[in-house]
Amino acid sequence: MTVPARPDEAVAPTLDDVDNQYVLAGRPLRSDYELADTACFRDDKWDLAPTIFQRQQKAVALDFSTLPAAYRLAVKHLCYALLRADILPPNESQLNPLSIRRHLVEIKRFVTWLDQRPGARPAPLRQLRRIDLTAYARHLDEAVKSPASREVAEVAVRLFWRYRSVLPEDHLTLDPLEADGWGRSVRRGNGENSTARIPEKVIGPLLTWCLRFVDDFAPDILTAWTRLLARPPASEAISRIPRGSTGSRLQSVLEGYLAAGRPLPGHPGGAVNYRQLSREVGCSGATLRMARHTAAVQAAARSVGVGPGSDLDTPIRGQLDGQPWLGRIGADQHDPYGAAILAFRLQTACYIVTAYLSGMRDSELKHLRRDCVRAQRDPAGVPYRWTVASLAFKGETDPAGTRATWVIGAPAARALAVLEQLQPASTDMLLSSLYRSGTSTRQNAVAVGRTNELINQLTGWINTYCADHDRDDVIPDIAGAPWKFSTRQFRRTLAWHIARRPGGAIAGAIQYRHLSIQMFEGYAGTSDSGFRVEVESEQALARGEQLLTMTNEHEHSSLSGPAAAEATRRLDQFSALARFNGAVISDPQRVRRLMRRHDPHVYPGDYITCVFDPGKALCQRRRDSKGTARPTPTSCQPLDCPNTALTVANQQSLLLELHHIDAELARRPALPPLLVSRLKTRREKLSTFLCRHDPTIQL
Repeated sequence: MTVPARPDEAVAPTLDDVDNQYVLAGRPLRSDYELADTACFRDDKWDLAPTIFQRQQKAVALDFSTLPAAYRLAVKHLCYALLRADILPPNESQLNPLSIRRHLVEIKRFVTWLDQRPGARPAPLRQLRRIDLTAYARHLDEAVKSPASREVAEVAVRLFWRYRSVLPEDHLTLDPLEADGWGRSVRRGNGENSTARIPEKVIGPLLTWCLRFVDDFAPDILTAWTRLLARPPASEAISRIPRGSTGSRLQSVLEGYLAAGRPLPGHPGGAVNYRQLSREVGCSGATLRMARHTAAVQAAARSVGVGPGSDLDTPIRGQLDGQPWLGRIGADQHDPYGAAILAFRLQTACYIVTAYLSGMRDSELKHLRRDCVRAQRDPAGVPYRWTVASLAFKGETDPAGTRATWVIGAPAARALAVLEQLQPASTDMLLSSLYRSGTSTRQNAVAVGRTNELINQLTGWINTYCADHDRDDVIPDIAGAPWKFSTRQFRRTLAWHIARRPGGAIAGAIQYRHLSIQMFEGYAGTSDSGFRVEVESEQALARGEQLLTMTNEHEHSSLSGPAAAEATRRLDQFSALARFNGAVISDPQRVRRLMRRHDPHVYPGDYITCVFDPGKALCQRRRDSKGTARPTPTSCQPLDCPNTALTVANQQSLLLELHHIDAELARRPALPPLLVSRLKTRREKLSTFLCRHDPTIQL
């Protein structure tokens, strides 16, 4: 057996002409870059944009010009080794360019400290000893408070040790972990996703308002936005009319205001907005301010008044509670009810609807393109299912992304259709930045930070609108302050709601493109180390309320199936315990307490009701957060398990499956023989099961 070489025994590559080497050689580059256009080692700034494929990410660079001169070359050699896959030391993998940029921030902190240490001259890295690294650890104690940031700082410095075999200029000769104060930073938590869930009392009204934007307000905003983009810039408006015709043109414009009874465009202080009027007339603002024209303007202002801003004179057809949702849409860039601001609010609302109802990551949303939605239709042509295609990046080997598909509902499909209308026809990316001119050829998506700003601005706009229109359906504060949104919270919150549904972990793992159900459960916060107890409490409450409804309506007395008698016995006891002073308890806290103390372990479902007995269960054993065995829906064998009971609704669901099987067997052309055989076997087993436990059933 060949013994692999230790990192410190590896042979450093020959770098005789390193100054002229392209630092991005060997890395995949975007199609709009050639290697000859990229940075060389000799440059003091290395642009990493050619290697960044995600359009929502900002371009970054490695800037060495601000590093101390004594360590600049050593740092450049390290970053060069991190970028180049062909000179990696053994057991090291190539890093993401953004990670290298983050490491450089901490490396700069380290070498700047070395360069500016009181009482010490800058020494090469190879001369540093344990006492020096211990001193830097004490410096980090003061400079870095977050355990996670401290870990990042230590990892960055250790790169000078881990990559020592390929650093020809300078490197560390001992592992910093051998010095006092290193390696003690431990991140809090236990690996579970720590993104906050949006409270239900916040996400409910927010989603309602976003759907209003998509379904009710969008036509008005799109009309106004299109008209705003079509207006010529002020510089072009000056020369649109012949010399000497300003007076007649002004009179025509003013007559339009007078005939409609519409106020002249104005400023917040009440003065006439001559700049806006000049755009409509086709002359300069200075021309309109001439005495012979201002008299006509002021006369019209006395007749119809002056508005608080410049309006676009677009019809308002959208309704809210039976009334027009706005009285006007303005033309001013900073008008909260102007077309520009409303277009941004509409784009953000579409983002929220799609993000929350699809579970897509921000990077996946930012790569949505025109015609990305596909609808599946029934024989009558009615759509019943929608899918959306985009690029997935996380966990993929291709840095340019992998084509992926998500299932969405009708509201998300409508939101994506609105996004297509918001962008000019020349723009393919649906979440590209909105530009006033509408002529930009940039195809970069809105950055994550900017999207976070827009989401929080939307909630502020909604609450201002409610205050202006005396409405009470505001986005409520949490703990006395507005909820601070981030893009990651929508996916996280949806995962929480999916996980609370029966079989939700399976659906979530599929929709979220996770490799396993366990991975999704950790993401949703249902792992043993997270707030799984909270999930189980919510599930127990819902189940307890359902069981109380069954007993109140005496549904439990008409159960069938092998566990029917046991289910009736348990639910009779449960019903007796649930009565307080002759009335059945309904308070959620009391129901939770009842379920904690006297859970009958009866689990209603669509097809069967599980009367769980772990000694008889055929499904895989699963423990909850307290170590109690629970049913495992993914391994349920209802037709064979002695824990099965059937309500009338369960029987109807099973009968419906029989009818579906009969319809499949009657299809023409016929199904493949193997599938026909399996369907017949399933039908026989299902009908035998139903007849055995209810002889009166009609098949």
